[in-house]
Amino acid sequence: MNSNMEKPYVVGIDIGGTNTVFGIVDARGTIIASSSIKTAGYPTAAEYADEVCKNLLPLIIANGGVDKIRGIGVGAPNGNYYTGTIEFAPNLPWKGKIPLAQLISEQIDGIPVALTNDANAAAIGEMTYGAARGMKDFIVITLGTGVGSGIVVGGNLVYGHDGFAGELGHVIMRRNNGRQCGCGRQGCLEAYASATGVARTAREYLEIRKDESVLRDLDPDEITSKDVYDAAMKNDKIALEIFEATGSMLGEAFADFVAFSSPEAIILFGGLTKAGDLIMNPIKRSMEKNMLKVYAGKTKLLFSQLKESDAAVLGASALGWEVRDQSAGLEV
Repeated sequence: MNSNMEKPYVVGIDIGGTNTVFGIVDARGTIIASSSIKTAGYPTAAEYADEVCKNLLPLIIANGGVDKIRGIGVGAPNGNYYTGTIEFAPNLPWKGKIPLAQLISEQIDGIPVALTNDANAAAIGEMTYGAARGMKDFIVITLGTGVGSGIVVGGNLVYGHDGFAGELGHVIMRRNNGRQCGCGRQGCLEAYASATGVARTAREYLEIRKDESVLRDLDPDEITSKDVYDAAMKNDKIALEIFEATGSMLGEAFADFVAFSSPEAIILFGGLTKAGDLIMNPIKRSMEKNMLKVYAGKTKLLFSQLKESDAAVLGASALGWEVRDQSAGLEV
């Protein structure tokens, strides 16, 4: 009998700095049951894993039991696919290397668990359920609090020799007097093109320029990328220029990324994509302007097709379909 029929579901677990969301997903990408817990508040990673499993098991039992689950996928900051560990994640409360895949698998009857970073999970989600279905070569760029990336070449995620390949948010875009980045270096793409970076640009522009702007009505320290978007929708000159500058830098970076792996598409995912054409149009212009001629017009720019509220769990869950193949070889 086909193993997919015997085990029709996978579990996706998305670990964020604030919340951990988990759900049971079928082969069509429908989340049939889900729940969440707060990520912080557990002194040790083992106690956190206990709480995840305590909340997840009733969902599994209510949907046919562990025998119906093919695998569990986990998306986490600084997740290492090769080792199943979370390593030195700055936004999580536990330090060092955490063997989370093992901690979860041991508590849920040995169901195989695969773990990777959240941007790689988004790439697998797009390939399994979203805009990259049928594609073998593409890059997912996540534009949220930071800038993450998942690179797929020949149908496989690029992990590198240590499991950490693909930190495109930390390519240095401005080598002289670049902005301080949270990674400790200066001038990284993330320091400019994340939602946080957009807010920083707003504060800079308001300080050095005299133009009128509705953003001046706000406390500069409290400005968010959403405020900049709202101002741009009112045709605010400074806000429009902020999106132009942000998109322009992303386009420069994307032209360089294309030279590396010649992707069929670059897919944008995350909160900043809600800006739509405000961000997409300057990216397109800048990318084509900076593109090596041999690649001109070949790479599509797309927005994610995954529903935002479901995307993180779907991305993580997609790992669950392939984890069994790793542990048990090919199935028929």
